[in-house]
Amino acid sequence: MGAMNDPKAGQAPGGQQPLLRAHMPELDTIRGLAILGVVFYHGFYWARDLNAYSSGQQIFLKVMAAGQYGVNLFFILSGFLITGILLNTKHRDDYYQRFYLRRALRILPAYYLTLLILVAFGLTTKGFLWMSLLYSSNLSLLFGIAMSYPVLWSLAVEEHFYLVWPAAVRKLNQRSLLTLAIVLIVVSPALRFCCSFVPAKYEKVAQGCSYYTWNCFDGLALGAVMALMARRMNDNRGKFLRFSLILIAIGLVIAVVGLPFGVTTRMSPVGAALQWVPWHFGLAGFLGLLVVAGSGKWKALVAPRILTFFGTISYGLYLYHLLFSMAYQWVARRTGFEQHWNLDLWERTWLAMAAWSTGAVAFSYLSRWYFEEPFLRLKDRWEKKFESSDAGKLEVVSETPDPLKT
Repeated sequence: MGAMNDPKAGQAPGGQQPLLRAHMPELDTIRGLAILGVVFYHGFYWARDLNAYSSGQQIFLKVMAAGQYGVNLFFILSGFLITGILLNTKHRDDYYQRFYLRRALRILPAYYLTLLILVAFGLTTKGFLWMSLLYSSNLSLLFGIAMSYPVLWSLAVEEHFYLVWPAAVRKLNQRSLLTLAIVLIVVSPALRFCCSFVPAKYEKVAQGCSYYTWNCFDGLALGAVMALMARRMNDNRGKFLRFSLILIAIGLVIAVVGLPFGVTTRMSPVGAALQWVPWHFGLAGFLGLLVVAGSGKWKALVAPRILTFFGTISYGLYLYHLLFSMAYQWVARRTGFEQHWNLDLWERTWLAMAAWSTGAVAFSYLSRWYFEEPFLRLKDRWEKKFESSDAGKLEVVSETPDPLKT
């Protein structure tokens, strides 16, 4: 679970805990909600012809489309946690070495296993494989290379964030860092707007606008803003609560005002620029609400075991779940068992979702504890070797997977 070691080690006024605590299980709840959203989106809505379903079924499937914003929630959570990690260690001599080694041990084992599976089963092209090995799968359409395994795009965005954000945190004070984050929150939607006017002859380039790193930094930047504000308001839960509610209100206002201008679809320039923005503000505010609740008397309610379980395996589940969806579809085509059982379309949809998601969850659990965990333990061994005392500073301890890296 997310963890922050508070040097004050006491209770905030009124018997409440500070926002940043030794253990923050509500962050695993956020991971759990994010990954479940992505899985349900791919299971019920993505690449599906809704016209083949009844009107009532279509309503359910369209609701599941909201799960796609689980990726945006991952970005916000990542910006929140990574900024906190970097701020807490910015004065260490091994600042860069520590950060990149810990990120590599967290991310690369499962990532390379995924690429190995894609190669072994012929599920990727050579071009996309090379782009993925260079952590640039989100830029593949820029070079005319199809995205043969699309979930990897968000990991590429995160990797690029890791390349630039540590230097920004190291060199800037918190006020300047906050200013930079706000600039990115404005610039990324503006770049998405400009992308809508790419000439028709560069259609494939335009198709990748939603994936390019520079167009996706606003969610990560908003998470960074949340981290900075949480530090400023660490002992003032009420103030942070009001700040979170203001963000949700901003998201609602943008959504309502943008409705006449096509904010709900990326088919219009305004929608391409702003479709994510209300969700970003709303989800950032939601993160803030859970952090406030997690530091108060409602902490048990915001950390249910089922969601923290999914949060714990979220990284692997994000990487692997489409592999199991592909495997199910291959078996169904080869055996024809769905037709043999006389299942209608709605029944086939639910059977497929239940079958491949169960397999993906089981595999992700095994991966987390028997494949990824040995690498994670190396982080602690390395940390002990280079451990230094930083009195009066916050120390982030990562006990479970950091956010995906949707």
